Amino acid sequence: MAKNTGNGYRKGAVTERSQFQANNGNWVKRNAETGRFMDQKTSGGSFKGVRKEK
Repeated sequence: MAKNTGNGYRKGAVTERSQFQANNGNWVKRNAETGRFMDQKTSGGSFKGVRKEK
């Protein structure tokens, strides 16, 4: 189970999720089981602890 530490990093991996960078430059989080989009990060950078799709 992934847990935020409050010190700018996450301990553990986020399971059953992946992320990719959309055409507009934002990172989008996807549910690995259903393939549905979950969230889009607009503040820059990628989601912490979520694996990246190739």
